[in-house]
Amino acid sequence: MLVRKATVDDVPAMHRLINHFAREGLMLPRTEKSLYENLQCFAVAELSGQVVGTAGLHILWKDLAEIRSLAVDPEQHGQGIGRRLVESLLEQATTLHIEQVLSLTYQTAFFDKLGFHTVAKETLPHKIWTDCIYCRKFHQCDETAMLYYTKVRGKFNAASAAHA
Repeated sequence: MLVRKATVDDVPAMHRLINHFAREGLMLPRTEKSLYENLQCFAVAELSGQVVGTAGLHILWKDLAEIRSLAVDPEQHGQGIGRRLVESLLEQATTLHIEQVLSLTYQTAFFDKLGFHTVAKETLPHKIWTDCIYCRKFHQCDETAMLYYTKVRGKFNAASAAHA
């Protein structure tokens, strides 16, 4: 399996994956237009020439980015594809000197295994909620906020120690 930056050729497959889970209420839907406009933020996982996963790293501020639209083909779940995508985006955040990476998720056990920690949503800056106004659950959000601390500027994530 190969994890790489997304290209315009990947957008139709990314759109299908993301919106499959959006229809289940597990993430926000994305239009093809929004994927093209934000393509530089996305990575894909490719297996045998097919896109089987995608995720984006959206920079929110100088010290905060968010992992968005993490979607893996249901037939490929349990193969480590989501983990590889997230690890790739965490490396990218570290390279960009971003101290914290956020995930708003229902998959807390998955992100916990990757070194993310649950935080109170109220402690997060208001700027992270910009896209949330498009969510049907905006006024009763039931996602969990989780943060990962990169090795940047003296902060050190315990999960990163295992990889050092």
